[in-house]
Amino acid sequence: MGGNRAIVIVGNGDIAPSARQAIEAADLVVRFNDCRSASMSGTRTDAVAVCNTGRPAKAMLASPEWRDHPAVRAASEIWSVRDPRFFAALRAPLALSHPELDDFCDDYTDGFAAFAEETGKRHVVIDRSVHAAAEAALGTYAPAPYVVPSSGMIVIAEVLANHPHADIAVAGFGHTGWEWHPFAAEKSLVEAHIAAGRLRRLAGQ
Repeated sequence: MGGNRAIVIVGNGDIAPSARQAIEAADLVVRFNDCRSASMSGTRTDAVAVCNTGRPAKAMLASPEWRDHPAVRAASEIWSVRDPRFFAALRAPLALSHPELDDFCDDYTDGFAAFAEETGKRHVVIDRSVHAAAEAALGTYAPAPYVVPSSGMIVIAEVLANHPHADIAVAGFGHTGWEWHPFAAEKSLVEAHIAAGRLRRLAGQ
């Protein structure tokens, strides 16, 4: 894999001790939401990618513990993974297909933007075109019915698109979790990126 810049995307799954050194040495480290794997992999963090809609967003913004988390404090950027325009359009069809997710599209992007401004961080909203491209790529693997790709999948798509020559690695991705993410298809897509030399898993991952 060409390029000199090392990027590590760190999920919230288990992290092998052997991965910690590579994470700490990377040029860009992206973590997610409550950064709960940081205790296993150090606090080195450049960007925190957040679910900026629904209950996770509301809980993070209301939590002094999240705001004061060492990884969140260390980050220079907050990435809002869910483009508000895309999720606004999703609200009506989701009300019919998944009425139990009535607050899933509630938008807290402005709250994360305000937090970033207050703490001297850059705020980035990942464009809905990245979400659309990720869904198109996942379609190759015949996913079971799902609501949206995981934040991890969206961030992988974003980083691959914007850093085509970097050495991009992932750690802490177990490809399991919320029932309405297409995790089996996501795992297949990640493995395809690895086979193509665009992505790699850190040792032990």
